[in-house]
Amino acid sequence: MRKTVIIGAGAAGLCAAGTAAENGNSVTVIERNARPARKVMITGKGRCNVTNACFDLDDLVSNVVHNPRFMYSAFSSFMPYDTMALMEDMGVKLKIERGNRVFPESDKAVDIVDALVKYAKKSGANIVQGCVKSFNFENGLIKSVNLDDGSVIDGDAFAVCTGGMSYTSTGSDGIGYELARQAGHRIVPLEPSLISLVCSDGYVTRLQGLSLKNVSIKLLDGKKEIYSDFGEMMFTHYGVTGPVILSASSHMTKPREHNYKIVIDLKPALDEQTLDKRIQRDFAENTNKDFINSLSKLLPNKLIPVIVKLSGIEPSLKVNQVTKEQRMRLVSLLKGMTVNISDFRPINEAVVTSGGVDVREINPKTMRSKLVDNLYFAGEVIDVDAYTGGFNLQIAFSTGMLCGKNM
Repeated sequence: MRKTVIIGAGAAGLCAAGTAAENGNSVTVIERNARPARKVMITGKGRCNVTNACFDLDDLVSNVVHNPRFMYSAFSSFMPYDTMALMEDMGVKLKIERGNRVFPESDKAVDIVDALVKYAKKSGANIVQGCVKSFNFENGLIKSVNLDDGSVIDGDAFAVCTGGMSYTSTGSDGIGYELARQAGHRIVPLEPSLISLVCSDGYVTRLQGLSLKNVSIKLLDGKKEIYSDFGEMMFTHYGVTGPVILSASSHMTKPREHNYKIVIDLKPALDEQTLDKRIQRDFAENTNKDFINSLSKLLPNKLIPVIVKLSGIEPSLKVNQVTKEQRMRLVSLLKGMTVNISDFRPINEAVVTSGGVDVREINPKTMRSKLVDNLYFAGEVIDVDAYTGGFNLQIAFSTGMLCGKNM
């Protein structure tokens, strides 16, 4: 019986363990935490957005930001509907919400974690607590792993499923990258992805806590448009966050070296001409009011003083005295409110890590290293990441299943 050692009992590791055990391997999973899948426990704000009900392969791949082509084989072998079937088989009822996001009916991430652990153990995998520090090599192959307590675990095949660098409290401390380096692999520089953004504009702090729904955004680098999206965002004490901001962040690198801007269309359903007519109607209803008091039907209260300031229109100016030029300046502002991005928030706050083990050194059809014949990789430790919405967990499941199958 082939002895298989899997390092990390997260989403990818537990899937790899279950599949490898089903295929007749003797499987040992080494997990540093007392409880497996700690990061899965906090995903989706504790609800766990387990996957996305995106059942078309090309559509699924299009939601992968970095190295999408690498994922074709893994996704083909284990699609979102396979993830959903596995969870149902393990006794977890699911529901589909806006954006095809899939959650457990219970809204409890622990149900997903318990299902993954159940799958691995039911298949015959043995989960042990310990922290792997290094590999031992013999004749170009990995012979065993050294644990921090001095013990050694040998095996015939090894898989690194240790996750990335985000949420270090869950055990993602980057050891997987060090193990990959020991095996000769190149690590693509690590950056946060799906991360909140720090803004340099002073007015942003005045909008702390303001949530905007149904807005469209564009991400610019200088004058070049890189990404656009529609949905929800929120202002914080440091900058901006929310679904559209997190997705935009995955298209950014080294913000301090770029001139990134988020341009917000506060009224995407109205073109400039229609919006101008709307403003004129509001002004006509408030003809003797001060400008600052005439925008309550158009904007959230918290946003009004900031928009007034940015418009350059005197707050106390009566609306019947606002010129067409001033009005058009207001329209342009509402259709293109700009925040300047100065940095990412710390990588520890990122939903996922961008960068990792270079995909050119991994066989995408097997997840096996091209450098060491008995070494495999799965999950976030690989240089693959996707948009928010359940796609990153699906990457973990798909690469984990393919990895376990081929070990």
